[in-house]
Amino acid sequence: MAPSPQRQRPPLSRERIFQAAASVADERGVASVSMRKVAEHLGVEAMSLYHHVASKDEILDGVVDLVFGEIELPDEAADWRAAMRLRALSAREALSRHTWALGLMDSRRNPGPATLNHHDRVIGCLRRAGFPIALAAQAFSTLDSYVYGFVLQEASLPFRTSEELEDVAGAIREGMPADRYPHLTEMMTDHALRPGYDYANEFERGLDLILEGLARTLAASAAP
Repeated sequence: MAPSPQRQRPPLSRERIFQAAASVADERGVASVSMRKVAEHLGVEAMSLYHHVASKDEILDGVVDLVFGEIELPDEAADWRAAMRLRALSAREALSRHTWALGLMDSRRNPGPATLNHHDRVIGCLRRAGFPIALAAQAFSTLDSYVYGFVLQEASLPFRTSEELEDVAGAIREGMPADRYPHLTEMMTDHALRPGYDYANEFERGLDLILEGLARTLAASAAP
């Protein structure tokens, strides 16, 4: 019987390198991303990467662009509030998959095409809705600060399920005099520990508060 032909790897490319780097970051954290680790993930020699990328910095630029590419762009025909809400939900999902990207998203000096297109579309959506450019910038910054902060906080919580939350809250309450911290006790007992509570649901409630505030600010800016 003739030996089966060796399975050929797809040709190396910038896109494959960036995807491999994102996988390394997902598995081990962004500090683990290096030319050597990315090459190992691809099954090639590290020197072969230099035919496509110049440095680790260029790889980091590329993985940030990949993450921005996963975020749904605002629909140009949609109402701005609906578009910003959908975009924030999509950004949260993407960043929850790649929490290592939180410290990189707005730190790169050489943004890629997906990054630039994302920012341009968000600003364009706000401008078409009547936001003055300064208010559009503030709205963009406020929404991103909320999304990034919530994802970071959610990833840092010492519980993932309602059962784990009950265990954590129970341990805290045992060592916490209720009469000394009455408001915290009320929030834990009457809110966080109620049946069906899910911390993840707080995201959309907070997002709607921000969007409502931006809508009021927009209306005030247009008033004579």
